[in-house]
Amino acid sequence: MRFADRMSLLGTETAFEVLVKARALEATGRDVVHLEIGEPDFDTPRHVIEAAKEALDQGYTHYGPSAGLPELREAIAQDVARQRGTTVQASQVVVTPGGKPIMFFVIMALAQPGDEVIYPNPGFPIYESVIRFVGATPVPIPLREDKKFSLDVNELRDLVTERTRLIILNSPQNPTGGILPQADLQAIAEIAVQRGIPVLSDEIYSRMVYDGEFHSITTCDGMQELGIILDGFSKTYAMTGWRLGYGVMPEELAVHVTRLMTNSNSCTSSFSQRAALAALTGPQEPVDAMMAEFRRRRDIFVEGLNTIPGVRCAMPGGAFYAFPNVSQVSRSCKELADYLLQTGGVASLAGVDFGVYGEGYLRFSYANSQANLRKALERIADCVDQLGHR
Repeated sequence: MRFADRMSLLGTETAFEVLVKARALEATGRDVVHLEIGEPDFDTPRHVIEAAKEALDQGYTHYGPSAGLPELREAIAQDVARQRGTTVQASQVVVTPGGKPIMFFVIMALAQPGDEVIYPNPGFPIYESVIRFVGATPVPIPLREDKKFSLDVNELRDLVTERTRLIILNSPQNPTGGILPQADLQAIAEIAVQRGIPVLSDEIYSRMVYDGEFHSITTCDGMQELGIILDGFSKTYAMTGWRLGYGVMPEELAVHVTRLMTNSNSCTSSFSQRAALAALTGPQEPVDAMMAEFRRRRDIFVEGLNTIPGVRCAMPGGAFYAFPNVSQVSRSCKELADYLLQTGGVASLAGVDFGVYGEGYLRFSYANSQANLRKALERIADCVDQLGHR
């Protein structure tokens, strides 16, 4: 069987590979603390599950519009407008099975061979993967610890060329937990507006901010015509397995993204969209309770990491990831992650799994119980002590 050359350009998400290795260890009787997968360990709120059951009973088992059910698109438009303090029309919303299709479709609609796309590094690995897949050139913008994992606006300005077709942002960020300050967002918006470059703002963690308020670049002057929001239900409502995401974008782009939906998935499942509607319009107390617990876990885990000699970790402002600097440990981050799993029974991801600028770091998801986080800290400390420091 011969495969198209472009298949060699697709990357992967290492978290799922590490999960397989961790499960294999558990099958031999080993105890493993799972800090590799980026999903809440909470159950989907009960009223959301009940809404899905009711939808099945009501016959929401057939095709729906490719862009999403009208009532859900309207609810998303209202929620986005309320959360971000802007104006959004339902015609700007496209509902997809998960957030990744928005990423894929927007890049596919805007970039082609010869074009360039700027993306955060370290960052979600699928950005670079899809950019390469469509034949465009990925241009990384480094996120550095000394800037609290924000980006250098002047560096971004220097990376923009006549071939730049898209800038990708992610805030709060995976893997660092960093948040782009409002001043930086405004400066980035000025660059985008001046050069007429669309910005894809991955805001999947927008409800997971520990201090202050969430800010979206789409509210900055001039970004109504250039801003594209990627969001969804996986993280906020603990609905990863439901596969529900959406994009909010200029209507002219929404037309193309909807056609891509028609050609690929036809539509997002109707009963799950009814569950999403219940999530948006129903009680928000489960979200608040989940975030309060994530804050407690964050404090326990990050403070614990910072007591380990040779390890330092900035306090993440959002999401549920810790991104400690382990450059003083006498192993590469990839070797250290493997050692932690095989010897310590702690599953984590190497920083380089998120790009070349992630060398010297590990990513831990603290979406696990406080007891397991404390257990993991003890094991991490033991492993680092065994390996020694540079």
